[in-house]
Amino acid sequence: HEQPRLKLIYGDLTDGSNLSTIINEIKPNEVYNLGAQSHVRVSFDMPIYTADTDALGTLRLLEAIRSTDKPAKFYQASSSEMYGKVVETPQTEKTPFYPRSPYGCAKAYSFWQTVNYREAYGLFACNGILFNHESPRRGETFVTRKITRAATRIKLGLQDKLYLGNLDAKRDWGFAGDYVKAMWLTLQQDKPDDYVVATGQSHSVKEFVAEVFSYLDLD
Repeated sequence: HEQPRLKLIYGDLTDGSNLSTIINEIKPNEVYNLGAQSHVRVSFDMPIYTADTDALGTLRLLEAIRSTDKPAKFYQASSSEMYGKVVETPQTEKTPFYPRSPYGCAKAYSFWQTVNYREAYGLFACNGILFNHESPRRGETFVTRKITRAATRIKLGLQDKLYLGNLDAKRDWGFAGDYVKAMWLTLQQDKPDDYVVATGQSHSVKEFVAEVFSYLDLD
């Protein structure tokens, strides 16, 4: 009988003392900050909560790590939403940010705090600027899962129609498993740095719908 390799511990990004207690008890070698209110549309309805969790939550976590005797390596899950109003295509690590949502603004704050803790305090702190990444675990409020769920229900005769917004909107969609590997590799480098994580290919919502419906032999 092997001891469980995974232990779940309750933590709250809005509670700095809670984060400090956890970091000091566990003494991790690496910390991956994937916690966030991550829905762009919801961030317009809950801008203060989004900022408290996504922006200040990252700062609290960085400070908790910095206060330990042996600071852990830190990975910050940054977002392509920081680019917002795109000023160049494709975007790179040097492309200026122009966020256009409370979520994008919060992520931009987290990005620069991560850079600051690396440069000012010497932490091994890295940003991964992630473009859209999908998996079966994706929340059903996101367009990819909305499409796959509706298509499955239509196939089973449980639903007749699928309603979507702009079908011409394009996204760079990747597989979450590949992106997690990229996160780990980021912290295995000799020096901390920031990286864009993307496929380099954009596809429209219309293309995504066509692919899903074709796979299920639907018109």
